[in-house]
Amino acid sequence: MRILLTNDDGIHARGIHTLIRELSTFAELYVVSPDRERSGTGHSITVFDPIRVSPADLPGIKAGWIVGGTPVDCVKLAISGLIKEKIDLVVSGINHGPNLGTDVLYSGTVSAAAEGVIMGCPSIAVSLDSYDIDMDFSFAARFTRDTVRIVMEKGITPTTLLNINIPSLDRDEIKGTRITRLGVRNYDNLFEKRQDPRGNTYYWLGGGVVEEEQDPESDVTAVNEGFISVTPIHLDLTDYRLIQKYRDTFARYLDVSGVR
Repeated sequence: MRILLTNDDGIHARGIHTLIRELSTFAELYVVSPDRERSGTGHSITVFDPIRVSPADLPGIKAGWIVGGTPVDCVKLAISGLIKEKIDLVVSGINHGPNLGTDVLYSGTVSAAAEGVIMGCPSIAVSLDSYDIDMDFSFAARFTRDTVRIVMEKGITPTTLLNINIPSLDRDEIKGTRITRLGVRNYDNLFEKRQDPRGNTYYWLGGGVVEEEQDPESDVTAVNEGFISVTPIHLDLTDYRLIQKYRDTFARYLDVSGVR
């Protein structure tokens, strides 16, 4: 089995190195990761600047590269140019911090997995619900290892990625696993206005999570209650429930014949 491993925390992040140790025991690993942390980049790609690449010599892998670009750049470049062999699975993570609910639209971790799906590869994104600098990723890596084995044995829909979030708890405190839907995840967008030494104004984004009522079947609820959340995410964002309603309501008003 050939696995492409990437992340958005960068090539030096503890999460990806812990995952390398676990996945290299049974898979041929290719690692293509950003040169530094690229959290919050979403599905951005580099189109106006060169993307610089250098080899990464890491124990336990078939080959690796460090990319001066976004997580999505890493996946696009890996599959389209750097790796000649066919990739069986893309694994993105382990992210240092959760990617729950609407976070997935900002997340470089989830977007890298989404790019894998776009390029025809089954994909998994994995995040650990902790920002603790000394957090132990070993259980999350073992859970990911076992999940990879299961999904490759049972089959995974290539048009849908799996988004996994693991609670920051001791193994004995984790209650189990739930298959979930995306919840709601909003933030206080607090922009602090500052000035640099030359007197130029800039803004620094801060703010914490806003606690909101959640669907009992959401990923946010599952992790808050001590369960590992596994959410299948499809890239078709169409709201099919509204198509006929909008046809009936708006179609006759949106006729181009009336535009002058």
